[in-house]
Amino acid sequence: MFKKHYIIPIFVPHKGCPHDCIFCNQKKITGQIEEVTEKDVKDKIEDYLDMIHEGGSHIEAAFYGGSFTAIPLEYQEQLLNAAFVYVRAGKITGIRVSTRPDCIDERILENLRKYGVRTVELGVQSMDEEVLKLCNRGHSPGDVTNAVGILKEFGFSVGVQMMIGLPGDTEEKAVKTAKALIALKPDIARIYPALTIKNTYMEEMFIRGEYQPLTLDEAVELSKKLLILFESNGINVIRIGLQPTENINSGKDVVAGPFHPSMRHLVESLIYRDMLAYLLEKEGEKKKITLGINPKNVSELVGHKKSNIDFIKSKFFIDKIEIFQDNSVEAGTMVLNNGKKSVIMSKKYYYSILSK
Repeated sequence: MFKKHYIIPIFVPHKGCPHDCIFCNQKKITGQIEEVTEKDVKDKIEDYLDMIHEGGSHIEAAFYGGSFTAIPLEYQEQLLNAAFVYVRAGKITGIRVSTRPDCIDERILENLRKYGVRTVELGVQSMDEEVLKLCNRGHSPGDVTNAVGILKEFGFSVGVQMMIGLPGDTEEKAVKTAKALIALKPDIARIYPALTIKNTYMEEMFIRGEYQPLTLDEAVELSKKLLILFESNGINVIRIGLQPTENINSGKDVVAGPFHPSMRHLVESLIYRDMLAYLLEKEGEKKKITLGINPKNVSELVGHKKSNIDFIKSKFFIDKIEIFQDNSVEAGTMVLNNGKKSVIMSKKYYYSILSK
């Protein structure tokens, strides 16, 4: 069994994209300007391998940014071959790429498979025709369906990436997009709250007052609903929120929008807060409660800057909350003791309640 799953990210910014999406400036998003070379690929992999010392780990090289399968085939092969050397040597497990739904065909997939690519992630963004048109995506929901179908036929693991808060988007449309993607049965998903990046058309729209991004609270709340939808249907959400770069972290390139370096943590924390609130409403209010939790989930239960603890104390008039770390408590589960009895609540059970 693999001990850990490591991703070696190799960004190929704004290469191959046939359309200029209004939200996109890959050079700003990835923090990279120069073209990636075979040497860059090898250097990045070597750097990561030097830091990974655990035997039996699952290690993948991942080509992100732009649309990998839309760049010239010769350039694809140069980059893939540089990484495939490490697959053949047994130093990494496989390769994954990120691309557009309308840049997939049999010839492309045969080539990817030849170089050890196992996973293809599709930048879907939305399954709503109006949102796709307003964002100048240049593909349709049908392209997504077709791409997922052919990827599955070729035996690839399929990832889907969706964005929320784009021009023309609503909570209802975002939920419909998630449900449409779930129906396609991808293996993994990513959720990206849209950010307004410098030197994009969306920045111009924002400046003119034609576009209003989600607030951080709105993005966290909607991401929570989508995460629950995906996970309830057995689809692993491997990331929520844009990968931070130095410029994005420092605020240099984000003009507006719900950026947070720990977006996933905020979303997960909100789920734990809701789970605890549900238990307390059901079991009755007490002045003192104790909570047993797996050490892996303590920070999610407590919340960012103890926000969950403060919220629960205020809402239920609780004087004291004691938290005990207990390795015997299954991850994703909490045990509430209100003085009379102990009640167990798992994420899986809570999701089943919400689906009723």
